[in-house]
Amino acid sequence: MDKLLQLLDENATYTTKQLSAMLDMTEDDIKSAIAKYEREGVILAYKTIIDWDKTDREFVNAIIEVKITPKHDFGFDKVAEKLSNYPEVRSLYLMSGVYDLAVIIEGRTIRDIAYFVTHKLSILEDVQSCSTHFVLRTYKDKGITYGPAVKDERGNCL
Repeated sequence: MDKLLQLLDENATYTTKQLSAMLDMTEDDIKSAIAKYEREGVILAYKTIIDWDKTDREFVNAIIEVKITPKHDFGFDKVAEKLSNYPEVRSLYLMSGVYDLAVIIEGRTIRDIAYFVTHKLSILEDVQSCSTHFVLRTYKDKGITYGPAVKDERGNCL
């Protein structure tokens, strides 16, 4: 079944007919396995990867490295749980190294990101420090390589 998960991760639009042919399984077996993975929380969601730079949507992504003081008996989980409840937090990872958490957030403007850092993140009791990095361009995300940059009439990347 690991192969089924790999195929779905590669392309969630494969039909059960396509998957059954690729895996030499019946369509009913595929449907059953997918339903089981969904029930057990192995499959959490089906998402589309969009190159937003090719649209007129304006927004800013930032990666924030956060150093925290872990709580006894809870480790990093309490802070991570609190952060994951903010709608602007798109991804959250426990990391090794100098910083403990990597928080990926999205806002309409740099001001939105600054507000999040100053009014929501840095005021948390267990946050020692943070370092904010703004995403300037996406080259690859979730295994998908993005196309060439959009250029204006002078050939400058937008």
